[in-house]
Amino acid sequence: MEWRGRRGSRNVEDRRGMGRAAGAGGMGVVGVLVVLAVGYFFGIDISPIVGAIDDGGRQGEPRALTQVEQEIGQFVSVVLADTEEVWAGVLPGQAGTRYQDPGLVLFSGAVQSACGGASAAMGPFYCPNDRKIYLDTDFFRTMAGKMGAGGDFAYAYVIAHEVGHHVQNLLGTLSEVNGLRARVSQRDSNRLSVLTELQADCYAGIWARQASEQFGSIEEGDIDEAINAAAAVGDDTLMESAGRAVVPDAFTHGSAAERQTWFKRGFASGQMGQCDTFGAAGM
Repeated sequence: MEWRGRRGSRNVEDRRGMGRAAGAGGMGVVGVLVVLAVGYFFGIDISPIVGAIDDGGRQGEPRALTQVEQEIGQFVSVVLADTEEVWAGVLPGQAGTRYQDPGLVLFSGAVQSACGGASAAMGPFYCPNDRKIYLDTDFFRTMAGKMGAGGDFAYAYVIAHEVGHHVQNLLGTLSEVNGLRARVSQRDSNRLSVLTELQADCYAGIWARQASEQFGSIEEGDIDEAINAAAAVGDDTLMESAGRAVVPDAFTHGSAAERQTWFKRGFASGQMGQCDTFGAAGM
């Protein structure tokens, strides 16, 4: 992916050098489990992959970011800027809704959002209450080292997926889904979560297509990286990696095959109308 030397977004807030877990106040494992129970986060529980969460290791004075961290921040900023340009055209053109840019917060270890406290063990997440995406960039290292899903465009897919949740929020999809989830069984609630995630994957595919056409930033192999990343964060893949039995009724994000299919559907069509996961499920 060609990203160096390109425009970055002004909507990135970097909290990675702020000392103790960006003000999260020492959340611990119990706090993570509480956060994971909140439907509107739509984060991925990667704690079985990364192991136990050490909440005590973040105490300290503010620090300067390393050169690698600064470069990752620049990368995230460029990707976010690309999503801003793409959705500023796609959303009003296809859905009749004006696009409003989300914020993106970079943090280390744990963070406070308008949706509550969260740990890096959740993975990246979107909070509709403040319309911000939260990302611990160490997640990229986890993707590359423990999930077999490295590469710039794989990381860009993650950001584009969370922006997809922002699009859902602007359209009222998130509030509608969360209202439904509060009134149905756990099994049906999980399925609604899966359909929400798959739609965000489809929206990420739309972004990838538009980024290729508008910016010419996609190189050979980039789409394969994104498809591989979609598989790596499938519920069945994560369960197997953690040594657990695969239980489809417990899925909250979709299987590897589902996530790949819907990303590719968005990329192939470029149309939001092709991303109606709820309609496809008969809902």
